[in-house]
Amino acid sequence: MRLHELTDRRPIERQAGFQPPGRPRPPGIPSLIALLAMLVLPSVPLDKPIYAQAAGAEWPQLGGPTRNFRIPAAPIARSWPEAGPRQRWRRPLGEGYSSVLVDGTTLVTMYRRGDAEVVVALDSSTGSTRWEHAYPGPLTHNGYFDVWLNAAGPGPYSTPLVADGMVFAVGVTGKFHALDLRNGSVRWSRDLASLLEGGEYNAFASSPLAYGDTVVLPLGGSSRGLVAFKRHSGDIAWRGEPFALAPGSPIVIDVDGHPELVVWGQTELAGMDPQSGRILWRHPHVAQHGLNISMPIWSAGNHLFASSAYGGGSRMLRLARAANQTKPTELWANGRMRLHFGSSLVLGNLILGSSGDFGPAFLVALNAETGVELWRERTFARAQLVDVGGTLVIVDEDGEVAVASASESGLRVHARKALLTANAWTPPTVVGSTVYLRDRKEIVSLDLGR
Repeated sequence: MRLHELTDRRPIERQAGFQPPGRPRPPGIPSLIALLAMLVLPSVPLDKPIYAQAAGAEWPQLGGPTRNFRIPAAPIARSWPEAGPRQRWRRPLGEGYSSVLVDGTTLVTMYRRGDAEVVVALDSSTGSTRWEHAYPGPLTHNGYFDVWLNAAGPGPYSTPLVADGMVFAVGVTGKFHALDLRNGSVRWSRDLASLLEGGEYNAFASSPLAYGDTVVLPLGGSSRGLVAFKRHSGDIAWRGEPFALAPGSPIVIDVDGHPELVVWGQTELAGMDPQSGRILWRHPHVAQHGLNISMPIWSAGNHLFASSAYGGGSRMLRLARAANQTKPTELWANGRMRLHFGSSLVLGNLILGSSGDFGPAFLVALNAETGVELWRERTFARAQLVDVGGTLVIVDEDGEVAVASASESGLRVHARKALLTANAWTPPTVVGSTVYLRDRKEIVSLDLGR
């Protein structure tokens, strides 16, 4: 497919970009919140075993059933009428970038209402509110949040987790709640900022991860590491080794039958023991100001792809077990893809993601074996992706929604329509042929079926 040499269509104020923080501010550099760590999306082949995913719900966590933004094929139409796909419902919803979770006929997400953060459950067929849990979450106006508020909004940024009939949700100020999925009543709650023992927090943007009978979450403070809570009591199961965290959310991988957490550090990738938080391995990956945001991708052959903007670029590692240890080996590294905060996918021998930090961020495809750039699609702004059995559902930050297919020769767009308003940074949730989308004003349900 011929690449279109289009100029960036976004307003100048958004071309300037913003820079969410992942570490304490160097003198003279304005810090921006790690707002889009929740948009950082891992990807794993559908046939690759993975541990610790929340079972039962159709879309229980960031990235869907297997935390990889890939689901089996569904009857997705590849042509739309002029007006676009059928709208099932649309309703206002407050500020926030949390993904939409689906458990049966219940949807769960988060938003901000004034100085309160709200966890909300909706009816999937109508969008009507089933319950809400609101709690005080005033922003600390110390220069940390204020730089980007007009452009980016006040969050929340984390996507909750649905597991064991509960909703686990964390807001930007570190209020962590376990709620009953049926009615929103509080099972337990914790103030994560208090676990920082007086240290400055970098905002809580990571999305919880289920592992065994625990829920694992990075603490939102520099060098504070991870913590695992027992899901039913809220007691601390373990606190990991001190580790300078970047803004992203953890994933769990299977290295030859050995489960490991993969976590972004501010200057490195690290593997950790999901039963203790002990660091198993490290590999350098440096981005400016520690802003490693977009999640790594775990794929066949024990390959781990990692990419970030702000000078980080991309690299492919191969992990191997020997003598009860895991060793990372770098296969290639380059700057041809710089994932900011969007989702990325491995499709066979193709790595697909939206590349760029400040200014335009176009869809780029790399050869997974060599890292060579195969093509660059310039008609979408910064985009989020879901693979539905080979059909891509794409939502870009300008509000364009599309279905497409990708190959090593290019991207074929089957249908597209402007259906949201900027900034549409929340990744889509797809269950069957229904997609749930958010922008900064509304939530919408669309029927993409044939």
